[in-house]
Amino acid sequence: MTTVDTGSKSQLAYDWIRERITRHEYGPGYRLVLGAIASDLGMSVVPVREAIRRLEAENLVTFEKNVGARVSVVDEDQYVFTMQTLGLLEGYATRLAAPHLTADDLARAAEINERMHRLVEHFDAHVYTQLNQQFHAVLFARCPNPQIVDLVERSWSRLAGLRDTSFSLIPGRPRHSVEEHDGILEMIRTGADPDALELFTRTHRLRTLDAFLDARHPDTAHRSETS
Repeated sequence: MTTVDTGSKSQLAYDWIRERITRHEYGPGYRLVLGAIASDLGMSVVPVREAIRRLEAENLVTFEKNVGARVSVVDEDQYVFTMQTLGLLEGYATRLAAPHLTADDLARAAEINERMHRLVEHFDAHVYTQLNQQFHAVLFARCPNPQIVDLVERSWSRLAGLRDTSFSLIPGRPRHSVEEHDGILEMIRTGADPDALELFTRTHRLRTLDAFLDARHPDTAHRSETS
C-alpha cells in the first residue's frame, strides 16, 4: 500500500487513475471501485471521488446507476466526431502558434519525430501515441488563444480510450504520419502561407481518420474530407 503524505491527494489520485486508463491497464468498461483505489493509495475515498469527477468531466469515466464509476467506452461515432473536431482545432492552433515558435521548439519537435521514425520499425502503439501527442503539443502550445489550446487538449483527452487501438488497426499509417510531420516542420521553418499550413495540418489529422475508417469498413467510402 502506498502512503500519501504530501501534495494534493486529489491530484495524486487523478494522476494515478488517469495513467492506468491511458495505458489500458484500466480498459473500457473497467469498474472503478473507490474504496479499493483509496486503500491502494493510502487515503480516504473523498479525494478519490474528486479525482473521478474530474475524469468524468474529461469523458474518461462514466457513472452508471446501481453500478458506479466505469472507464468510458469510446464508440466509433465519438472517435470520428472527435477526430474531425481535433483536425479543425489543431490545424488552426498550429497556424496561430507558428509565428511564435522558436528554434528550440522546432528542434524539440524534430527530435520527437525522429524518435517516431525509429519507432515505426519496432512499432509500439502506446509509445507512438504518446510521442505523437508530444509532437503536436510542441507546435500548438504557443498558440496565443488559450481557449483554443484548452479545446485541443480536451479533444485529445476524449480519444484516450481508443487511440492506441486505432494505430494498431492501421499499421501502414504511422510511417506516412511521421513523414507528414516532417512536412509540417518544413512549412513552419520556411514561413509557408498560413492557409496552406492550417490545411496541411488538418489534412494530416483527417488522413489518420480515413485510414481508420478504411480498416473498419473496407467497402465503404471515406466519411471525412481530406482535400
